Amino acid sequence: MSQTLLDRRSLLAALGAAGALAMADTPALAGAMRRKTFFQRIGKPIGLQLYTLGDMPTKDLDGTLAKLAAVGFTDIELPNFYNRTPKDLRAAADKAGVRYSSIHMNMPGPFTGGALTLLSPAQEIADGLNALGIYQVFLPLCPLPEGFSIPQGKSPQVAIGDALRAAGADHWKRTADLLNERAAALKPFGIRLGYHNHNMEFAPLEGGLTGWDILQKETDPALVNFELDLGWTAAAGHDPATELAKLKGRVKAVHVKDIKATTKTNFVMGQDPTEVGSGKLEWARILPAALAAGVEHFYVEQEPPFAMDRLAAVTKSHGFLSRFVA
Repeated sequence: MSQTLLDRRSLLAALGAAGALAMADTPALAGAMRRKTFFQRIGKPIGLQLYTLGDMPTKDLDGTLAKLAAVGFTDIELPNFYNRTPKDLRAAADKAGVRYSSIHMNMPGPFTGGALTLLSPAQEIADGLNALGIYQVFLPLCPLPEGFSIPQGKSPQVAIGDALRAAGADHWKRTADLLNERAAALKPFGIRLGYHNHNMEFAPLEGGLTGWDILQKETDPALVNFELDLGWTAAAGHDPATELAKLKGRVKAVHVKDIKATTKTNFVMGQDPTEVGSGKLEWARILPAALAAGVEHFYVEQEPPFAMDRLAAVTKSHGFLSRFVA
């Protein structure tokens, strides 16, 4: 190679470097070059509530977790135990290179997915969660009123909403008492307990309060925290950013869920779901509000029906969030 060619390359490289430095001297351009995405800036992973994938984990947990890891999801929230032992669940996570950071634990009934429920002895819960590496539990649905049944011709969602309204404020006070008691029992084992909302908590009750108001007022801030479901909050006609500000210091996780503008305000678990970034939620306001409120985990979640394959849907949501700057 000739010396002339080398000199030309050196000259072009020098000119290029000088141009880049000149551009960087422009404040707006320099700022743009330094901007990181929201999740890069806060140093937290984009998580997933595994419920979103339906029966995929039941059929093939190892394969499902491997696919999620390939997408970029490494922080996983379990919806239940999938009728597996904590040891087996942990082995699947370790194999895929992901970690569980939270789990939903139901009251006794058909949705527990295993032998443990929120009413199990605290020692047994702690033993199971320690094996999983989990120290945060959320009650995903309030206890249903005593004698609850689904009348013929009524959907379960509407039946639940109607029953909770009929039960009134006392039911939410009893739920708060339950959370306080269970949280106090789990605290000595290093397990934190919180509550995950839908939209029926926001239904107006006699006296002007809501179940959500009562849960915040009646639960002990030193014991009970919250997981705010952003999509269900919006479906109830409330601004997620405003609710996050109210929960500052008490909200440990959020469900990053989007809904279409066609969603009508309701309190009976109704929404028009969509992938994150494809709906009406204002993420430029909500994500910074979540960070300011003290949120530690951001779990993508989507309700059915899906417009595409479930894995494709969460991949789309992850893509939006991984590029989002706020």
